[in-house]
Amino acid sequence: MNVRLKPIMFVGTCSDAGKSVINAAFCRIFKQDGYHPAPFKAQNMSLNSYSTPEGGEMGRAQVVQAEACGIAPHTDMNPVLLKPTNDKSSQVVLNGRPVGNMSARDYFGMQNRKEELFEEAVEAFHRLESRYSPIVLEGAGSISELNLRDRDITNMRMAERAGAATFLVADIDRGGVFGSVYGTIALLKPEERALMKGIIINKFRGDASLFDDGRKIIEDLTGVPVVGVIPWFHDIKIEEEDSVALDMKRNTYRDGKINVAIILLKRMSNFTDFDVLDMDPRFNAYYTNNIDEIEKADIILLPGSKNTLSDLQSLRASGIAETIIRAHKNGKKVIGICGGYQMMGARLEDPEAIEGNLRAVPGLGLLPQCTIIEPEKITRQSTFAFRPGLCKDGSCKGYEIHMGRTALLGDVPESPVAILDDGRTDGYYLDNTCWGSYMHGILDNPEVLENLAEGFDKETADIPFDYSAFKEEQYDKLATLVREHVDMEYVYRQLTPISAGPLWRHRPV
Repeated sequence: MNVRLKPIMFVGTCSDAGKSVINAAFCRIFKQDGYHPAPFKAQNMSLNSYSTPEGGEMGRAQVVQAEACGIAPHTDMNPVLLKPTNDKSSQVVLNGRPVGNMSARDYFGMQNRKEELFEEAVEAFHRLESRYSPIVLEGAGSISELNLRDRDITNMRMAERAGAATFLVADIDRGGVFGSVYGTIALLKPEERALMKGIIINKFRGDASLFDDGRKIIEDLTGVPVVGVIPWFHDIKIEEEDSVALDMKRNTYRDGKINVAIILLKRMSNFTDFDVLDMDPRFNAYYTNNIDEIEKADIILLPGSKNTLSDLQSLRASGIAETIIRAHKNGKKVIGICGGYQMMGARLEDPEAIEGNLRAVPGLGLLPQCTIIEPEKITRQSTFAFRPGLCKDGSCKGYEIHMGRTALLGDVPESPVAILDDGRTDGYYLDNTCWGSYMHGILDNPEVLENLAEGFDKETADIPFDYSAFKEEQYDKLATLVREHVDMEYVYRQLTPISAGPLWRHRPV
C-alpha cells in the first residue's frame, strides 16, 4: 500500500481489558490487508521480556504484536520497560538498556526525568512511523488514573502526540461496563475526548444481540460509537505477558498427559517460556507452589526470576527446595531456565547487593556450579545446537537476559546444553533428567520439546508439534474473529486520508 494510514491506539478502562490481544489482532488485519504495520507501547511494566536481534530488551507483548505484523521486534516498539524487583521498585530499561533501579515514588515523582523519558518515547515512535504504517499503539492500565495524568507517558498524552485515532477497550466480563466506560470518557479532557473514535466491548459471553440496547445506551451516554462487541473465546491461543494471565492457567495434575510442574515464584520472569507446553497436546503444564502437586509431576521446571536469591530462599523456607531435590533423586526430570538454572547450582552470590540484601544463598546442589550476580546485563539472541545433537546445524533459536556469571566448580569438565553459533557454550547437561540453561525460548524448538517428552509412555508422546506454525494459525484466527465483530469499514474511515478512497474494502486474498 502506498497510502499511509493514521496511527491507531487501543486504551483501556482497566488493566487486563484485553488491549494487547486486540492490538495483535489489528496488527495481523493490517498486514493481511496489504499494509506494513508495527506495534508501539511507550512504557510497559512486565517481567516477561525479550532480547531483540540487536541485543536490546523489550516487553514480550510488543514481540507478539510484531510477530502478528510479520516483522522483527525492535526496542523502538517499547522504549521504556519497567521490571519490578520488589513491591516498591523497578529496574528501568530505556531503549533496550538498563539505566538503573528506581522506587515508584522516585519514578513518578521526578518530573524532569519523566519528561526526558516521554521525549525518548516520542522519538522512538517517530522512528517507527518513518518505516511502517499504520503504527498500532497500546495504552497501559486505565486511562482515567487522574493522580498520574500529569506524569503519563503512555496513554492519552502519547495518543495526542501521535495524533492517533483512539479506541477504548472495556472488559464486560468484570461487570460494571456502563459505569467504567462512561466514567472513563467523562474524566477525559476535551482535547483527549476528541481523539476517542470508538468503543470496543471485549470478552462478551453469550448472544451479543442481547447487548443491542446496551450499545445504544453507551453511545447515548458518551457520544462515542460502540464499534464492536468481541466475544469471549477459548479456542484461540495468544501469548499474554501480564501476570494476571497466570490466574487463568492450570494449577493441577491431569491423568494421561506428561505432567509438568512449573514452580510458581514470587518474582517469576518470562513465564512465556512455557506457553508452548500449554499448546502441545502431549503436556499438561501447571503453575504451582503446592508440594503435593509438585510431587505428582513427571517434570519439574524452575523458571527465571527477577530476584533469584530471594526466590530461592523462599523455596528453602517453604520446603519446596527439598521436594525438588527429592524428586530428582527419585528419577524425575528437573530443568531450570535462566534464574532457575542458577538456583540448580551449589551456591548463589550477590556480593554487590544488586538484587537486594541477601549476599549469598545455598543452591539446590543439582548441578556442579556457582553463580555470582554481576552489574552487567547480558541481552542477546543466539542460534545454537542442542546438547543431544537434535538441532542440526545450529538451527535452534533462543535469547539470553540475565545478570550473573555461572562457573563450574573445581575441575569439573564442561557439559553444555547448547553450543552457540559463535562458539560459546551455554548451560550444564548432567543427563536427560537434569539440566539447566540461560536460553529463554529454548522449549519453543521442536527438537528440545521432543527431548523433554522422551522417556514417557503416553498415548500422545509421539505427536510432533510445530509451535511457529501454530502461532501463525492463531494470529489468523484472531484476525478473522475481530473482523467479524468489529465495524472495520468505520475503523478504516478514521485512519484513511479523504483523498485515498475506501481502503477498508481491501481484504486478504
